Amino acid sequence: MASEFKKKIFWRAVVAEFLAMSLFIFISIGSALGFSFPVVGNKTSTRSQDNVKVSLAFGLSIATMAQSVGHISGAHLNPAVTLGLLLSCQISIFKALMYILAQCLGAVVATAILSGVTSSLPNNLLGLNALSEGINAGQGLGIEIIATFQLVLCVLATTDRRRNDVSGSAPLAIGLSVALGHLLAIF
Repeated sequence: MASEFKKKIFWRAVVAEFLAMSLFIFISIGSALGFSFPVVGNKTSTRSQDNVKVSLAFGLSIATMAQSVGHISGAHLNPAVTLGLLLSCQISIFKALMYILAQCLGAVVATAILSGVTSSLPNNLLGLNALSEGINAGQGLGIEIIATFQLVLCVLATTDRRRNDVSGSAPLAIGLSVALGHLLAIF
């Protein structure tokens, strides 16, 4: 722990997680904004959320951020991924804690910036999530667990150094995994 703490490369990786998470959240949540806007005849219309667009925005932004900072930090960009890598003994406890802290701070900063940038939009809910009608909290949690599990499994499988059969793009596979999880979970 003490040796990691003193290394510039460690702090560079933590900052990369913070910046990548900030960009990921800003872009992804920005794609999910639902708000009212005036249309012809001075009536107000509410733009409905396009689940495919939101799913693709989340997946493409993860793929882009993974490609951009993967060589610096591993591009975890998700506390669940960091926890999965910790449990598979690929990172230290200290690194995991610092990454999770950076990821959470990045998400808060991005949300604050997005809130400030879009504060004048009427009925702006910043992509508020809620359970669909007929889905209880337990079912929602189950869906979230399965979607997160498939993401962590994809990350662990595509970044496993013992594999020599992965010839495609790991960031693209992970991005598609995120999009798939959102296509499952957003309804």
